[in-house]
Amino acid sequence: MTTALVPSPVRAGTRPAPRPPYQPLQVLGVPGEINLDYAASAPCARAAADAVAELLPWYASVHRGAGALSRRCTLAYEQARQTVGDFFSVRPDDHVIFTRNTTDALNLLAHALPADTKVVTFAGEHHANLLPWPAGTLRLPVPDSPNAAVRALAAALRELRRGTDASTPILVAVTGASNVTGECWPVAELTRVAHRHGARVVLDAAQLAPHAPVDLAALDVDYLAASGHKLYAPFGTGVLVGRADWLDAAPPYLAGGGATQYVGTATHDVRWTTGPGRHEAGTPNLLGAVALAAVCAALTTADRAALHIREQALLTRLRTGIEALPHLVELRTFGPTADRVGIVSFVVAGRDSADVAAILATEHRIGLRDGLFCAHPLARRLLAEAAARSGRRDLPPTALRASLGLGSTDEHVERLLTALAALG
Repeated sequence: MTTALVPSPVRAGTRPAPRPPYQPLQVLGVPGEINLDYAASAPCARAAADAVAELLPWYASVHRGAGALSRRCTLAYEQARQTVGDFFSVRPDDHVIFTRNTTDALNLLAHALPADTKVVTFAGEHHANLLPWPAGTLRLPVPDSPNAAVRALAAALRELRRGTDASTPILVAVTGASNVTGECWPVAELTRVAHRHGARVVLDAAQLAPHAPVDLAALDVDYLAASGHKLYAPFGTGVLVGRADWLDAAPPYLAGGGATQYVGTATHDVRWTTGPGRHEAGTPNLLGAVALAAVCAALTTADRAALHIREQALLTRLRTGIEALPHLVELRTFGPTADRVGIVSFVVAGRDSADVAAILATEHRIGLRDGLFCAHPLARRLLAEAAARSGRRDLPPTALRASLGLGSTDEHVERLLTALAALG
């Protein structure tokens, strides 16, 4: 005879242990491993993992089926678009286009630029905001302060307008927070200057969005690009949001199913659709969109002011600890008191950065990033500036970067500082 398995009765006078409260912004990780490389790829938030797990049994085609599974997936995909748009406070007529990541989003916008568009950016950008733009792009020098950035842009736009027709489109491409130093850029002020000269602005929000609310309407930027994998949703998606006119007028970023209204028998007899679908040909990354939306929803309901205070306390401890070690030199673009998110880059005098990263990983189980951080012009400039500021001639040609996020703790910071002190 088979006996059914039933829960053991609760003894008199006892209660089951309470379950810990569900925390959607708790991040996954490996016990014992200290991850301080959030700026490269943030760990997965519980909200993202759970949203994907819930939808997986229903996984089916989006926009291409009449069955219950397909209908549910189509609804989930479009609800994700709405949630992500709400998270960034898009305007009613903006498009929300799912891409692979920030790099893909900025390449899409570069593809959609009207003919003869002049692009202005700064040499301090990530490669994603340097390399996609057309030949002839004006790359301004790295400024030494936020005010200097605003002045440089104003002067550049005055000069550009002096030599062009007033109707010539101009796009200003700028980051919200540096992926090398974490320093925040004066986006609202740059946008006001750009609009005064009839230029549009695209904001690379890859590093800013995980750390602070990014309100497209309040900042008045025209376009915004962000990555899911920076925003605790590592399922291969990103987003380009912004004004519809350039996007609807451009040929599709990818030609294929889903981007068309009509395909005739002749080779080029095609009418392309308008709206986000125009640039989302092929089967979309449903799970990536749903994961990103889940994190956006969780962050929307979180106390982001408290999260910011906590991160800034960790950042302050990390930076003061680095400053106290004589063999370490921090990299910075603006000044030591500039607003910044939880990113610190530094060098260990007399030590190769790759070797230091390997020691931290193998001997202390601490993961950092080493190199030039896909921002070669900026990183090389800051390394030269660090050498001049410190008076040291033994700084390596690459740097180390520690970056913080939702799962970072006081212990993680102290363990890193202790390990770095031992290198002296």
